[in-house]
Amino acid sequence: MMDIALNYGKSTLSVPLPEHLAATIIRKKLMPILADPVSVLEDAFAKPIGGKPLVEVARNANRACILICDITRPVPNGVILAPLLRTLLSAGMKAENISILVATGLHRPNIDAELLELVGDRWVVDNFHVENHFARDNLAHVNLGFTRSGTVVKLDRRFVESDLRIVTGLVEPHFMAGWSGGRKVIAPGIAHADTITTFHSARFMEHPNCDNCVLDENPLHEELLEIVDMIGGAHAINLVIDESRNISLVNFGEIKASHLEAVEFMRNFAQINSPKRYSTVVTSAAGYPLDKTYYQTIKGMVGALGILQEGGTLIIASACSEGMGSIDYIKSQERLIALGPNKFLSEILGKSYAAIDEWQSEMLLKPLRMGRVCLYTDGLSDEEKSITGVEIIDSITETITQSVEQSNDTNIAIIPEGPYVVPRYHAN
Repeated sequence: MMDIALNYGKSTLSVPLPEHLAATIIRKKLMPILADPVSVLEDAFAKPIGGKPLVEVARNANRACILICDITRPVPNGVILAPLLRTLLSAGMKAENISILVATGLHRPNIDAELLELVGDRWVVDNFHVENHFARDNLAHVNLGFTRSGTVVKLDRRFVESDLRIVTGLVEPHFMAGWSGGRKVIAPGIAHADTITTFHSARFMEHPNCDNCVLDENPLHEELLEIVDMIGGAHAINLVIDESRNISLVNFGEIKASHLEAVEFMRNFAQINSPKRYSTVVTSAAGYPLDKTYYQTIKGMVGALGILQEGGTLIIASACSEGMGSIDYIKSQERLIALGPNKFLSEILGKSYAAIDEWQSEMLLKPLRMGRVCLYTDGLSDEEKSITGVEIIDSITETITQSVEQSNDTNIAIIPEGPYVVPRYHAN
């Protein structure tokens, strides 16, 4: 037998494969690595993509707010935050007027040792305000009105009312917004629950262009760009990392232009054309920190659908070290199991506001409509496994063998990095 390694928790999961199988391993194309990302970033501060140099902008600012992604994203904050903060200080800004806000969206806050892990630099934690966003705190938000489509826009006032607004984040495929990072760190990152549940409602989520790697005519992406305009814009640090999480690109500039540059760079590596579809596809939930919950695991399922043969078997490995996810998501999954997929979807289609986290149950319907979905995990209790909505397996190797026998097709596809790679069938 040969072994493959899937990203799993903080390490990898070794999966033996029978020798007679024709296995296609789908990875990002080989990416360049920055030898000195700090120097590249500092150069970008001086020559940004759109707008004036950061020092010049900071000299005219009294208060700055920097957004960072929460613990679910492996952003190398330990590399980028100190150079950013040193630049602001060199421009004359005072440390007490600079805040770092964790863009949690509706996720749980990051505190104590986890917050230090997230920030990645003790000097930053000790010398600057580092706080979490709380989407349900009404008084913490500013009401900016409505988008053209009717979404109420309420954003964290710490960011909105700052003179200098800077967003940081990874640019990678996202199964709703097309690509992560940039505008998405603002909303849903620091949006009120009312805003998040509106643009996560079924009228957005069921749109065919709310999909991985799609920006053109993606209604969610367009909504987020409009929200950026409503606050008067922002700056952004955008990062791209390779499979080993080395920095391949870092830039700085006006939020829309700099994000789009990073997207076009990443598109060349993360979008993979496949000459065929497969009856058996094996993937992961990307490993730590994304695979801490079953909630985030759905991204890996959706990411693999572009090469899954209809009626085929999709196998995903996810550590789920923190279990299912939020209480709201657990309730949503329980409702999905009780109602069944069709009734669940029909119930949510007419809603103006989604129930919190039910959009992930809705996204689960996509792989369930395609075929058999199997989950390997050692992080869920029996009770939690019963509400996943998918088949729980004890052996990936045995499940592959079953699928190959049933389909009479020894060709299988394996995506070790999960949703950070998006393969799509493309006939030659």
